[in-house]
Amino acid sequence: MSDPKPPSETPGPDAPTWPTQPIYSNLGEVRAQLLPSKACRPRTSGPRSTDSQPPPPPLPKKTLARTQSLPTHRVPSSSPALAGQPRRPLLGSHSVDESQAGNGQAWAAGPPVELHFPSPDSLLGLALHDLHRPEAVSAMLEARQLEGLRTVHARLQARLLGGRPGPCHPGHGFRLLDSSPCTESGDALYYRLVRVGDEAWHMLAAKVPKPGAEKPHPWGLELQASLAPHFNLQELCGLVPEGALPDVPWRGPVVLAAEVPECTVSQWLSEAGRRPRHAEFPRLVALLLLQLSSALEHLEAWGAVLAELRPENLLLAAPRGCAAAGPPRLLLADFGRVHPRPAGPLGGHARQLSRLLRVLLGPAAPSATPLAAGLETLAAQLARWRPSAAQTRGALQALLWGPGPELLRQGAPLGPWLQVRRALLVLHLAERAAAGEAPGLEDWLCCEYLAEATEASLGHALVLLWD
Repeated sequence: MSDPKPPSETPGPDAPTWPTQPIYSNLGEVRAQLLPSKACRPRTSGPRSTDSQPPPPPLPKKTLARTQSLPTHRVPSSSPALAGQPRRPLLGSHSVDESQAGNGQAWAAGPPVELHFPSPDSLLGLALHDLHRPEAVSAMLEARQLEGLRTVHARLQARLLGGRPGPCHPGHGFRLLDSSPCTESGDALYYRLVRVGDEAWHMLAAKVPKPGAEKPHPWGLELQASLAPHFNLQELCGLVPEGALPDVPWRGPVVLAAEVPECTVSQWLSEAGRRPRHAEFPRLVALLLLQLSSALEHLEAWGAVLAELRPENLLLAAPRGCAAAGPPRLLLADFGRVHPRPAGPLGGHARQLSRLLRVLLGPAAPSATPLAAGLETLAAQLARWRPSAAQTRGALQALLWGPGPELLRQGAPLGPWLQVRRALLVLHLAERAAAGEAPGLEDWLCCEYLAEATEASLGHALVLLWD
């Protein structure tokens, strides 16, 4: 392959100044120039040899081909024309194909583009002049805190609600794990079984109606089948076909529940009454009632109301991906007593929640903690004002995570409190994550509260509790 011919045009002032055909020098001559001069060589007493070796023949001349990767900036030169010009920063380079190498187009390219890298300051989301404005810095930090809380909440929700089994298909197989029920509620028996599909298996619960149980309201069962998944509402995923499992302790097809319950609220309450009451008991009560109010809020939004709230039909299950020591997940499963909500203001569940709260607080003497005192106050306010389930949930959130009644008495602004509380929660979650501790159900509920809260909602919760 022959070397490309040099350009025929006369090079401009910015063209390289090296010769067109560089020549290799004689290596012998170069080596002789690198040796010390005669004055520096040590003298010897022996006779000087007269046999001088002839220098090696010069290497053949070879023409260098121009490289196919050329810099976009001219090569520095010691020419007087370039003396005194400032040195330009390091620029990028581009490859030149052979068609450009022979016609001088490599030097006719556009102006070089300098490389730009994002600096750490550009990641702040603020212009430099905004750093002189404290209100701009405060607004940026507040927006970032809220965005971070919403992100943490969404990721925790994906973990808590992830891995749902979905509806049943004709190709699924079933295997009963226990011949005795794992949980007995007021109206049903729950049996653990495994549903096997093509690529996955899921542990489900067969919900078998008790003999002689009250006939459920069909409107509520239809609503349960049509609702989107909710963290605190029992989700159904189909039927166990009749004959799919041999020797089952029930007859006919039964419905499948997505979550396997461990006990009912009535059973949990009975066990708590037999044990010494610990300081965290009021907090568990508040977290359970908070989840129940969230389920009832969802029913009220769909124009439904639970006619009778019974602890024996409220199920408790272990939340997915959380430690066993944390609070349990509450599931409202008594859709047979769900009816259309009558016309009028919301608040049809307030008196039932008040009675349930008094029952939950009743096993032992009232605790002297502020949370226990706040729950007793809330039970009285529910019967008095009959707020909606959404307002009840806001009051429970304020009892669990603030603000306290002193802010209402002193007339302190709630906006700054909310900003500080969000910042402290983000720092708290970061410290625990650095220690290797995974967030749990209560962290998710707290993130949900602070991500949704506003000054108006905080004010309404404080008035409901302490006015």
